[in-house]
Amino acid sequence: MPRSLIVHENFLRRVAAGDFPPGSPPAGGLSNAEAVGLYRAQCLSRALDRTSRAMQKAGQGYYTIGSSGHEGMAAVAHALRPTDIAFLHYRDAAFQIARAAQVPGQTIAWDMLLSFAAASEDPISGGRHKVLGSKALTIPPQTSTIASHLPKAVGAAFSLGLARRHPPEHRALPVDAIAMCSFGDASANHSTAQGAFNTAQWTAYQGTPLPLLFVCEDNGIGISTKTPTGWIAATFSNRPGLAYFHADGLDIHDTFRVARMAVDFVRLRRKPAFLHLRTVRLYGHAGADMPTTYMSRTEVEAEEGNDPLLHTARLLSEAGALEPAQALAIYEETCARAERIAAHAVTRPRLRDAAGVMASIVPPARACRQGNGPSAEERAAVFGGDIRAMDEPQPMSRLINWALADLMLPHGEIVLAGEDVGRKGGVYGVTQKLQGRFGPDRVIDTLLDEQAILGLAIGMAHNGFLPVPEIQFLAYLHNAEDQLRGEAATLPFFSNGQYANPMVVRIAGLGYQKGFGGHFHNDNSLAVLRDIPGLVIACPSTGADAARMLRECVRLAREEQRVVVFVEPIALYPMRDLHAEKDGLWMTRYPPPDERIALGDIGVHGAGADLAIVTYGNGHYLSRQAEKTLRERGVDLRIIDLRWLAPLPEAALLDATRDCRHVLIVDECRRTGSQSEALMALFAERTRTPAARIAAEDSFIATGPAYAATLPSAEAIVARALELVGEKA
Repeated sequence: MPRSLIVHENFLRRVAAGDFPPGSPPAGGLSNAEAVGLYRAQCLSRALDRTSRAMQKAGQGYYTIGSSGHEGMAAVAHALRPTDIAFLHYRDAAFQIARAAQVPGQTIAWDMLLSFAAASEDPISGGRHKVLGSKALTIPPQTSTIASHLPKAVGAAFSLGLARRHPPEHRALPVDAIAMCSFGDASANHSTAQGAFNTAQWTAYQGTPLPLLFVCEDNGIGISTKTPTGWIAATFSNRPGLAYFHADGLDIHDTFRVARMAVDFVRLRRKPAFLHLRTVRLYGHAGADMPTTYMSRTEVEAEEGNDPLLHTARLLSEAGALEPAQALAIYEETCARAERIAAHAVTRPRLRDAAGVMASIVPPARACRQGNGPSAEERAAVFGGDIRAMDEPQPMSRLINWALADLMLPHGEIVLAGEDVGRKGGVYGVTQKLQGRFGPDRVIDTLLDEQAILGLAIGMAHNGFLPVPEIQFLAYLHNAEDQLRGEAATLPFFSNGQYANPMVVRIAGLGYQKGFGGHFHNDNSLAVLRDIPGLVIACPSTGADAARMLRECVRLAREEQRVVVFVEPIALYPMRDLHAEKDGLWMTRYPPPDERIALGDIGVHGAGADLAIVTYGNGHYLSRQAEKTLRERGVDLRIIDLRWLAPLPEAALLDATRDCRHVLIVDECRRTGSQSEALMALFAERTRTPAARIAAEDSFIATGPAYAATLPSAEAIVARALELVGEKA
């Protein structure tokens, strides 16, 4: 007999007999009517768990990680407001059900069963995944996350204080709101969670407002691995900057009383708190999990004997709110209602084709205030003497700096954040003077934690800000890339376009730094970003292009709600010369503030038909160096700068190379997983033009004299080009 049926029959038998587990009497501020309402939410949560298993058995349901044993979260929801943004643990159906009771017009059972059935009418994901979430309930959707939602909860909490001082145009949360996130005891050990706790403490320790409630639902086990007894309390009860509260999640009165205390603390003091909630896990981890394979039957039955619904029925009886027979009738009627609704939900249409599934990868555009930009006087006040320097050619780093300032002037919702971006002005000086010009609220020096930086950006975007986080070096992204892959990029997909977290992530990267840093400061792989659906990747090669493209990236984020990665080639930051020392040919003038390069627009230098060199970033610089020799050898060529690496500008590339007799791809990233693979496939599949490629070796980058030994060079480009067109090197 499945454990779900055993728990169900135990409940029926024990309530009918008045056989309740022992516990404290009801005391905690809940009225009888409120307690009955929470019990109804708990019953529906339990009924949905049982129904989901029946749906799966019938081939009509697709998700069985349930909330049984965690129904006390209904009382946590009751202690919060429905406008308090909630990032939920996947076992929090009772929370969402209880919150739905706070907002008129909700059809929560129908909505959740549509999600279980993967129906395209599912109001949160459109049938793409069983997720907890609701736009009306201020619950962004979460899937089976393992703490990856905690960093953005910190960001959302931070945004609440910042929005008081700098209200963004698309502000979504009330002034007095707080943020809440929940997770299991096993997930609390995850590095992502630990980083979020540390960031919250680090922020609060300095007196910065951070109204965030962490809720740890401690059922003592993660799938089959037990949490050491007392571990959560020992770990979290004495952390600086993080107030600790403990409640018995089996007792709705105690849970509500303590949760209300914690919520009041967070709301009034604008500081983070940790609510440690005792729960049990019934049925095992998911539908296919058999807890008796790794727990003794005695342990399993002891957990089942502490069924929170049995405790609630006891408390209602002792308070005179419901007789056991009445409690039993509510439970049975709720189970029957869930079955009736499910029978209808499984008949609703489901997604059937790729177009339907992919329709929400790119979020919808939003209306934004339009203006004429800052006046000449406003720009002069911000830039000072830099205004005169704009008439002279400058290196890329300076033009990016000016472009950031020009964007921050009219768009008060733009916030820069990262390691050393403020007082120091960035390790390469790209953000110099910006904190002095716009203040520490808008140019934020963060702690050293890339997960925290990206989580801060995601959470701030939930409240209308346009974050521009900086990852100091491309190699530093890799311990945090799931914040883009698993959180930022998936949010429109799992919310059917109802939620988005637009941002522009600046990353200094790629190779060719002479004698500095080796691999960790010269990473030359973008593979981890290229395959993220919906992500835009930009990579400029000249200063003027960088300024124009950065403006387009901000427009994409602000108006089209896109997540954009702006890769800045470090070696080109200071580059001045192209062929000879002091020729100044790689510097450019700062383009007027209204000029930008649209997504998908490529750069074409020259008009030769013998050869088209397709490249980007440092490859463009090297190809322009090679151009001189190639023309001397009689090769008439053109050089195409991709600029946009994702989505790949295929149509523009094919059009620009249509009359070329050969194509050479120059890619500074590693051969395996590089852009050159997709480009070779494009030309092979769509044209008959002979194509070849030069890419970096599948190697890390060395420091010292061998810094470029594994990378493409101007000499290698010349040799390969001549070979391709039939000339001898």
